[in-house]
Amino acid sequence: MYGLRGIARPRLLVGLCLLLGLSLGLAACGSASGGQGGGGENVSGNVNIEGSSTVYPITQAASELFGQEYPDVKFKIGGAGTSDGFQAFCQGQTQISDASRPIESEEIQACKDGGIKYIEIPVAYDGISIVVNKKNNWAQDITSAELKTLWEPAAEKKVTKWSQVRSSWPDKPINLYGPGTESGTFDFFTDKINGEEDASRTDYQASENDNVLVQGVAGDENALGYFGYAYYENNQDKLRALALDGVDPTAKTIKSGEYPLSRPLFIYVNAKDLEKSKAVEEFVSYYIAKDNLDNIVEQAKYVTLPSSLEAEARKQFEDRTTGTAFNADGQPKGGSIEAAYKKLQ
Repeated sequence: MYGLRGIARPRLLVGLCLLLGLSLGLAACGSASGGQGGGGENVSGNVNIEGSSTVYPITQAASELFGQEYPDVKFKIGGAGTSDGFQAFCQGQTQISDASRPIESEEIQACKDGGIKYIEIPVAYDGISIVVNKKNNWAQDITSAELKTLWEPAAEKKVTKWSQVRSSWPDKPINLYGPGTESGTFDFFTDKINGEEDASRTDYQASENDNVLVQGVAGDENALGYFGYAYYENNQDKLRALALDGVDPTAKTIKSGEYPLSRPLFIYVNAKDLEKSKAVEEFVSYYIAKDNLDNIVEQAKYVTLPSSLEAEARKQFEDRTTGTAFNADGQPKGGSIEAAYKKLQ
């Protein structure tokens, strides 16, 4: 898991329209420390963030808006993947880690070894979307069992045609696109679909950059790929999402958990850096402020947290509660995510 291939920092395209919309939509939301105004003339410093390419658009948008009020704070934000992000974070190289899955046992130990105590803050929901090319006129839906047939390790170099997944589909090649192995999306998908994290065929077009995957599927009539919901939402003119087990990926089904590949998204904050760096403290406060977070998440085309869970997330930050609310299997310790955070306090 920790095979770091040089922490690349692909600048994923959030888009001028997205940032403009966020700027207009949040101009009146105020500044840090709850979004109540005050200006940032006395705050300066550097904020280093690495991690999930799925969470990247949310964090990047938050930093752009924060920078309008705190221009002396400089950001370095990468999207190399959740696993690479945690490696850098647990070595003290970054102050915040974006993650599209909860921190895992090896990473918890690595942070412990590195003397890093962290605050885990959920910021949004995502639903991994199964997408095809717009010219695909045969596939409207797919089942979890069919996805396993297509993506399990045993399928490598054997399941290569659409008709092998469903007999009514054409005898055409099926070209696959998906995240690389350092991606939290890869970890989550393989666990949920194949029953074991990291268990996947390898003969597919892989990238940690979701925009590369979008371009691949958009340019290939026989393509099927998977990535975060926002990348589908922002590219509906190029892609079509399949219903999974009869459920379409929508904000409503993702938020309710009805969509089978729904998941929370997180930022992890180095607790010591909150005390050492006013820039980090003010940025996180701004990011998750009640008047800001929902607007940022919605404009980035992800799904907002329920208000009660959002309040628990802010409480983790305000109380400086460290540790994770999730078990080793990625399930919340308290039955529900909200209950798990209450138990953690």
